[in-house]
Amino acid sequence: MNEERAGDVVIGLGNPIMGDDGVGIAALERLRDAWVVPAAVELVDGGTWGLTLLPVLESARRVLFLDAIRTGRPAGTAVTLRGDEIPRQVALKVSQHQIDLREVLAVAQLRGTLPPEMVAVGLEPRTFELGDPMTPAVADGIDRVVDLAVQQLRAWGHECAPARVNPDRPAARAASAAAVDA
Repeated sequence: MNEERAGDVVIGLGNPIMGDDGVGIAALERLRDAWVVPAAVELVDGGTWGLTLLPVLESARRVLFLDAIRTGRPAGTAVTLRGDEIPRQVALKVSQHQIDLREVLAVAQLRGTLPPEMVAVGLEPRTFELGDPMTPAVADGIDRVVDLAVQQLRAWGHECAPARVNPDRPAARAASAAAVDA
């Protein structure tokens, strides 16, 4: 078991060319653009890394996943899962290249190296079809995922502040609005 845990990690997951599956990566990019996050928090584009994410997980104290999360709710619904609510199992795969987060978590659990605290925030997806654009219901919810991520980081004691970026960018407008409302 890994006794030395580095810090907290935010991992954006998904594949942007697979419709709504790209929401985790889009939310991570929006978080980077619209917020100043402390250096103690590592922002990782996990994309479709599969088992190469294992060392990142095993060295983390706490992990926040940003992803498309299927729960059967309407597309675009914000979803938060904590700890054991995050699925971890080894599933039958057609190809050895089909490793996803569930398998990575299952391996870390078997090795006794799961991070002590894990949270996943995301949106209910509608489509994962190759070449499809992100559906409007999901695209419109990306700022909500970022807001949930910032709330979680603040709950973990990290000071996050709106970034000063180009005011014409949607992320900048959302961050400015949040700062005014605060």
